[in-house]
Amino acid sequence: MTDQSEASVGGGLCAGRVVAVTGAGRGLGRAHALAYAAEGAKVVVNDFGVGLDGQPAPDSPAAQVVAEIRESGGEAVAHGGDIATSEGAASLVAAAVDTFGRLDTLVNNAGFLRDRMLVNLAEDDWDAVLRVHLKGHFLPLQHAAAHWRAEAKAGRTPVARVVNTSSGAGLLGSVGQGNYSAAKAGILGLTLVAAAEMGRYGVQVNAIAPAARTRMTEATFAETMAAPQAGAFDAMAPANVSPLVVWLGSGAASDGVTGRVFEVEGGRITVMEGWRPGPTVDKGERWTPSGAGDAARELVGRAAAPGAVYGAS
Repeated sequence: MTDQSEASVGGGLCAGRVVAVTGAGRGLGRAHALAYAAEGAKVVVNDFGVGLDGQPAPDSPAAQVVAEIRESGGEAVAHGGDIATSEGAASLVAAAVDTFGRLDTLVNNAGFLRDRMLVNLAEDDWDAVLRVHLKGHFLPLQHAAAHWRAEAKAGRTPVARVVNTSSGAGLLGSVGQGNYSAAKAGILGLTLVAAAEMGRYGVQVNAIAPAARTRMTEATFAETMAAPQAGAFDAMAPANVSPLVVWLGSGAASDGVTGRVFEVEGGRITVMEGWRPGPTVDKGERWTPSGAGDAARELVGRAAAPGAVYGAS
């Protein structure tokens, strides 16, 4: 890995950094890739080129984003591998290192939907969504982490960053999206573990739970995601999410921020505080079932109400 000094390589918050963004052909991923390039980063634009259901699409959205970046004077390369396979994830890291000599930031963003109510959810639809969202986070993270650990052990401790993509569905659940909600909740757990394990190697890992208009959300939440009238602030534009993602993926600017989850929507940024102990009681001995039930009901009465599940009536 070559030496890097962000202050000496030119303007932009991410000048000199090499960033890989998965699912970057459209929507949030495209917005992130363009935003990183605008801040001076060299970008590996990954997109498998599939439709909402995970089936291959006829065009090459990654190449189109690369062309946009190059037309604006930036540097980028397309990567079309399937990052939910070990081979594809390894080739993503290799594309960054072989093309630009390094990898500094990984943004895990790729995903698609196969929505069904639980009683109608086919096992294949469960597996497919868990594979792309959760496995598609794990494998690129694993290969990038192995690369950064090797760099650190060789005496070249990186200033590395990972930004994972969860969802409000992962935080609260979403009716008709049991597979998606489970995958996005799993990403939160993965983020916390990775942050704890990789800090010693110079790696910071955070997650976002964005709300924005994409191919996945504009059909599922059509009313919420509708574009505003001309001239009004478009709170659901994907580009609103990217500034925080760019900052989290930067070097010195984001130093010390790791293991965090941020909700991002429009102009609002919220640090999520996750599961924390609420009311508790300790009898000091084993409960009877009825006694445990009485205690649980009394504790629930003193606890804060849970967040509303998306789509619940």
